[in-house]
Amino acid sequence: MGTSVQVTPLSGAYGEGPLSYLLAVDGFRFLLDCGWTDLCDPSQLQPLAKVAPTIDAVLLSHPDVMHLGALPYAMKHLALSAPVYATEPVFRLGLLTMHLNGTILGSFVRPAVLITDAYNALNNQVYKRKQDQNFVDALVKVLASGGSVLLPVDTAGRVLELLLILEEYWNQRNLKNVTLIINKEELEKWGDAPKVVLASMASLEVGFSHDIFVEMANDAKNLVLFTEKGQKISALQFGTLARMLQVDPPPKAVKVTVSKRIPLVGDELKAYEEEQERIKKEEAVKASLIKEEELKASHGLNAKASDPMAIDGSTSRKSSNAGSHFGANVDILIDGFVPPSTSVAPMFPFFENTAEWDDFGEVINPDDYMMKQEEMDTLMFGPGDGLDGKIDEGSARLLLDSTPSKVISNEITVQVRCSLVYMDFEGRSDGRSVKSVIAHVAPLKLVLVHGSAEATEHLKMHCAKSSDLHVYAPQIEETIDVTSDLCAYKLGEHEIAWLDAEVGKEDEKLILLPPSSPPPPHKSVLVGDLKLADFKQFLANKGWQVEFAGGALRCGEYITVRKIGDSVQKGGAGSQQLVIEGPLCEDYYKIRELLYSQFYLL
Repeated sequence: MGTSVQVTPLSGAYGEGPLSYLLAVDGFRFLLDCGWTDLCDPSQLQPLAKVAPTIDAVLLSHPDVMHLGALPYAMKHLALSAPVYATEPVFRLGLLTMHLNGTILGSFVRPAVLITDAYNALNNQVYKRKQDQNFVDALVKVLASGGSVLLPVDTAGRVLELLLILEEYWNQRNLKNVTLIINKEELEKWGDAPKVVLASMASLEVGFSHDIFVEMANDAKNLVLFTEKGQKISALQFGTLARMLQVDPPPKAVKVTVSKRIPLVGDELKAYEEEQERIKKEEAVKASLIKEEELKASHGLNAKASDPMAIDGSTSRKSSNAGSHFGANVDILIDGFVPPSTSVAPMFPFFENTAEWDDFGEVINPDDYMMKQEEMDTLMFGPGDGLDGKIDEGSARLLLDSTPSKVISNEITVQVRCSLVYMDFEGRSDGRSVKSVIAHVAPLKLVLVHGSAEATEHLKMHCAKSSDLHVYAPQIEETIDVTSDLCAYKLGEHEIAWLDAEVGKEDEKLILLPPSSPPPPHKSVLVGDLKLADFKQFLANKGWQVEFAGGALRCGEYITVRKIGDSVQKGGAGSQQLVIEGPLCEDYYKIRELLYSQFYLL
């Protein structure tokens, strides 16, 4: 029997919403991503709430809101307590080098099940050089006419790539034309001068980009250039303001919510101070009760010590043994000093090291090894060059002000007269690339997720043309069984597998029946036909020094791989074997493992 595999979309199926999928492998339940939208609507997490307590592990694939935005909420409110796993780039909010590096598909073994998305199945991008040139041309055209450009970006995404494109155009190497600002007041100092502003968030729902859009949208000279699609909940419901503005034709006016923080005054300030005073009193009472409990516990431990005539039997016995060294037994009386009633420790405080130990040694406290914020600033910016040198008085007041305040929100109508352009800089594979990858990997079964209904159906119909590929496109909360017999493989046009059965007869025909007793185990067989030239290229891609010598493949300094066996016979090939020669060293086992990876184990 093969490994039992079931897939259940919790979000992002037949739509472009946040990604979240339940993958069950032999009963072990993985949560693949835990995304949310910038709107933070708890109703979107209802499918996740039903299964969150049963999750065994969480796997995160990308460092953005669409892939992990709901994780903190699920941990606190949905009883999700499973360990979370992610690659180092995801954990570090993405590294540019990892975005630019490709995947070597040649190293893939044909998978039984491939789960992929249909997000860009209907889109074919222009080549990168042409796309970068179109991007720069659009910006230069607006700046030359006296307008400004707003680029709503995700700071954990491809913003660095956009900065590098702009820097390359201005022929600088130290990002001298990029000015870091942390509030709108600094931006207003530039006045109406033409400028390119990269601001978060990409959705235009919150953040600097939201406020700047409200100010720039009414001027026809300005341009808002979107570098990602944004979220779309359904065919009739846009997930974000950014996605709403990307429709064709764009809306002439949109309603947005403008929020502002103002200090509390009058009755509101009085009520706030009274509430804070009540909270402080409750905390003081709790602290007092805790201290009293500690005092009672310490008095109980010191009760014998406070009695001048008390004799500690255990101490006496130990002392007697110790005193025998001097030829007599001596009982020790605790006498003299009596600790006051408020004392927690005896006369000289003693703190015992009660470190916990397990099978691996002393249990450490991770907090002891955490870097402080000042140390991190020094490490990142250098001494005296952190945020302190970049924050002006207004910014410091904004960050450090503890004055009681509240947020008021008003809905206003914004006239959209500026230009709106979308250029795809998300770094996703387009439709042409997705189809090519699927054809190259050649999975036995394909599961399509995350894409509009049109894109999903298009890719499903395209892949279904392959006669030996089973294609699935489940709806949200629909569970599909994609269990495959992992002992079955294709050789050319034929599939091979181990078959344990008994031969029977029915209607004058031979049939196969289930075995009446447990079948004996079979020896493992490596299935495949490996050419040494192909294996040489595979090892070279892995960084090994390889060369042919005397008809054999020399791998590194000590290991040799050669083919031996009968010569080719008429009507077919003779039996051949692959032999690994060399000492039993670390390289030997590494080469053997890489050699086995080129075959199917049956």
